[in-house]
Amino acid sequence: MHIPLPELSLVALVGASSSGKSSFAARHFLPSEVLSSDFFRVLVSDDENSLEATGDAFDSLFFVGGKRLARGRLTVVDATSVRPEDRRRLVDLARAHDVLPVAIVLDLPRSVLEARHAARTDRNFPASVIGRQVSELRRTLRGLQKEGFRHVWVLHSEEEVGAATVTRVPLYTNRKELTGPFDFIGDVHGCLPELRELLERLGYRLESETVTPPTGRTAVFVGDLVDRGPDSAGVLRLVMGMVQAGAALCVPGNHDDKLKRALDGKAVKAQHGLDVTLAQLEEAGPEFRARVRTFLDGLVSHLVLDGGRVVVAHAGLPERYQGRASGRVRSFALYGDVDGSTDELGLPVRRDWAQEYRGPAYVVYGHTPVAQPRWVNRTLNIDTGCAFGGSLTALRYPEMETVSVPAHAQYAVPARPITAPETPGTDGMPNLAALTVKARIETRTFGGIALREGERAAAVETFGRFGVDPAWCPYLPPTMSPVETSAREGYLEHPQEAFAYFRSQGVFQVVCEEKHMGSRAVLVLSRDEETARQHFGAGTGRIYTRTGRPFFKEDWEADVLTRAQAAVTRAGLWETLNTGWLVLDAEILPWSLKAEELIRNQYAAVGAAGNAALPAAVTALEAARARGLEVGELLERTRERRGNLLAYRDAYRAYVRRVEGPGDVQIRPFHLLASEGAVHTDRDHLWHLGTLGRLAEADPTLFGCTAHRVVTLGEEASEREATDWWLSLTEQGGEGMVVKPLAFLNPDKRGLQPAVKVRGREYLRIIYGPEYTRPENLTRLRSRSLAAKRSRALREFHLGLEGLHRLVEEAGVGRVHECVLGVLALESEPLDARL
Repeated sequence: MHIPLPELSLVALVGASSSGKSSFAARHFLPSEVLSSDFFRVLVSDDENSLEATGDAFDSLFFVGGKRLARGRLTVVDATSVRPEDRRRLVDLARAHDVLPVAIVLDLPRSVLEARHAARTDRNFPASVIGRQVSELRRTLRGLQKEGFRHVWVLHSEEEVGAATVTRVPLYTNRKELTGPFDFIGDVHGCLPELRELLERLGYRLESETVTPPTGRTAVFVGDLVDRGPDSAGVLRLVMGMVQAGAALCVPGNHDDKLKRALDGKAVKAQHGLDVTLAQLEEAGPEFRARVRTFLDGLVSHLVLDGGRVVVAHAGLPERYQGRASGRVRSFALYGDVDGSTDELGLPVRRDWAQEYRGPAYVVYGHTPVAQPRWVNRTLNIDTGCAFGGSLTALRYPEMETVSVPAHAQYAVPARPITAPETPGTDGMPNLAALTVKARIETRTFGGIALREGERAAAVETFGRFGVDPAWCPYLPPTMSPVETSAREGYLEHPQEAFAYFRSQGVFQVVCEEKHMGSRAVLVLSRDEETARQHFGAGTGRIYTRTGRPFFKEDWEADVLTRAQAAVTRAGLWETLNTGWLVLDAEILPWSLKAEELIRNQYAAVGAAGNAALPAAVTALEAARARGLEVGELLERTRERRGNLLAYRDAYRAYVRRVEGPGDVQIRPFHLLASEGAVHTDRDHLWHLGTLGRLAEADPTLFGCTAHRVVTLGEEASEREATDWWLSLTEQGGEGMVVKPLAFLNPDKRGLQPAVKVRGREYLRIIYGPEYTRPENLTRLRSRSLAAKRSRALREFHLGLEGLHRLVEEAGVGRVHECVLGVLALESEPLDARL
């Protein structure tokens, strides 16, 4: 017998003692998948025959079974389970976790069981027990499916048991092998003219009722094909043809399910357009009605697509139900989060499950009409009320672009007005209690990132006291690791180490960007106050530090924002990017603007102290040598120290400039992080630098360009030219350069550093002290470890990108700021600040 086992199920191995359940389980399942009652008796009592331990053993077994099923793991229970009351507990466990309960029954002849029992030395009960078990099993065997087991396979002999094969089969909802691209289409509700127009807008070719999709693309209908609109029969005819031809997939909506029940002869109320749909099907004839009934009967509650990255269900689906099968899952997929209560209009009360959604998969759904597509926490509602005079909307995946066509008419009147989505920035504010506990944030580019409780609490407290309005802070820049230590004489860092690192990671082109000695800043710019109100809140923009604190005083910030917005307008970026807002990553010069206190109290203090002592010491030693004292070695060492001190003073003084007002600052942007509808990780760094260079053309006083070179790794001339450029920059007092893969993000290389910094020989005096270049100091410094720094840089980079994606998806301030505070929490990890 072949047993096609559902891939996610609770498998009950049923049979009397000595029927070979454990041997069968060992042949067909992993040891970790099998939960044996005998094993759990041993676990709790050290004796697998201890009947008094049975209660504790099964409590433990069901606890572990529940944990496995909650994690989506197939689970096999090896116990006799010959009585209905024993099996009922298994069915209840499966239902509690929305998986299929199935049974494999080993119903061997009693004589075989008794012979095996007699040969065993590990069983201390009489053979009559087996007789009672066999009788109980056979008395109730035919009722297993009525008990709730979805599938039952019965093996009647040793030969059948030995010949049995078991394969895992995907659930009907599991279509992970389909990777798209997809065009998800919202609730059609009988609006055939609008559906045909939308399909044509999406590039589908329509000839009568034959639809040819663009190469490789598949339409996915989110349900509610029928009722309310003018031609439900026509919509069914078109969609059924697309599904049959392999051009479309479809999940059922509640209206489709109600139509199916009506066609089955069930008593339903023919309202909300169902009466018109039934009349159209009656006119189409019995053959078409039968085809419709078969089509609707074959639709499954939801579909999991593209390796689990996207889920489609008519009313949406929380993570705990995705890829599972039960009446509860189907009910949620059809009707949403309802409890049977109604509002003042007599409509079902639907809880907003999307606000609590935290799953990694996108969920595309409809059911509840909205005025425009509604993004919340990686979920998208694309029911834009076409039948009510709104529009019919599609989501292009993976492009994540929405396409809509307006309704040709208002075919029905909604019970309540269709409202626009809530204004981002005014809902979903951070839950501070939730943000202070240990957590794991799932990111779409890196996976889960763990955060410690104490670090999160510190981040919340710090940002709460000093940070800008959270609605205006969607991103914090990551830290950056230096290159591996150089073995070249006199150098701690050198470009060749950066080139070698990226070559080792399979990167063939990098961009080297001048590293500005300024202060890192993020600019959030809005085109006007109305756009700002819709997306962020009051104001027209913010400029803040890499830890989320205001960068300027209020009057300075207002001046800089006004000029920056004007530059964006003159550069035409609002139109080029089709956006009303931008998020920029930049350095603001001069460094002394934000570092004046650090320079005065640390660097200048060291310089002043050394300058007061070392020249005088040199003079005294020169006089001593003139008198014949043997101080030549000490004199040369002191002269060297004086020279190093002078180099140290020159190094930090190169970045000091007087700033009288906002007109004295300059912004050097290098990342155009996000705009409406897009996180620009799909663009390479040359696009970022070139696009932002238009700001410098529009206002060269406020904005400056970032000098850069593209290097082809492995080409000696290309690497040498970049190295010479770095030497020239640093010898003229520049800080150094940043080396990045030309592509902003490589999804196949999660562990790749997004950038490494190569700092100049003289600049590093500021970091490591005036005398760091002495051979003994360089030898000691070369033992520095970069692993922790690089780990933090990677995690902060991907957390930042996740926050930007949530911003673009309008996931709410709380969800965006979870990532922002995650970056700030990681900054609490103890690391060498000089790296």
